[in-house]
Amino acid sequence: MEGTYYLSKEGVEDYVNMAKEVNSEPLIEKLKEHLAPQSILLELGSGPGTDWRILSQTFTAVGSDYSMEFVKYLKRNNPAGTFLHLDAITLDTFLRFDGVYANKVMQHLTDDEIRRSLEKHTVILNKGGIICHSYWKGEGDEIFKGLFVNYQSEETLQALYEEHFEVLKVETYKEFDEGDSLVIIAKLKS
Repeated sequence: MEGTYYLSKEGVEDYVNMAKEVNSEPLIEKLKEHLAPQSILLELGSGPGTDWRILSQTFTAVGSDYSMEFVKYLKRNNPAGTFLHLDAITLDTFLRFDGVYANKVMQHLTDDEIRRSLEKHTVILNKGGIICHSYWKGEGDEIFKGLFVNYQSEETLQALYEEHFEVLKVETYKEFDEGDSLVIIAKLKS
C-alpha cells in the first residue's frame, strides 16, 4: 500500500467526510446470504466504522485498519468494539474468523499482494470460511490521493481467488455509477 493519506489525522478526517454518503447495506446483504448470523467476522479496513456498525448488527464483527489513526478513531467512536491494527497483506493475528469482509480495501494491493493476502486468509479463516471483498471495476491501476488503486474485472478476480477459494459469486453492482463496482463472495476450499 502506497501513500500516507489514511495514515494522517487530516487524511482520516477528509475520508470520513468524503464517505458519509456511502451506503454499503446492499453489499452486506449479499454477504448475509452466505454467512450465518453471529459468525465471527473480520472487517479489513474499517475506516470510519460505517460498515462495521452495520456488520455488528448481524455478526460478531472485529474491525481492523492499517492506519493507526483510523484504529484510534474507531476505538474512540465505538468504545464497545474490538479493533485491530492490521496489515491486509500479512494479516498478523492469532485470532480465527468465520468470515472476512473487505469493502474497497484489497484494491490498494497489487495482484501479487492480493495473492499473498489470500494465502494468509487461509490461515485466519475457520474451515468453510466465507470472504466478501469488493473492488472498483475496470482495468489497470492508478494513484488516487497518493494511494494505489488496482482495478479488477470478473475474470481477473476469478483467477486471483480460485487457488484457495471456491468462488460463489462475482457480481457487478452500483456504488456511485451503474456497474462501477464488483463484489466477490467465496468459500475457503477444504
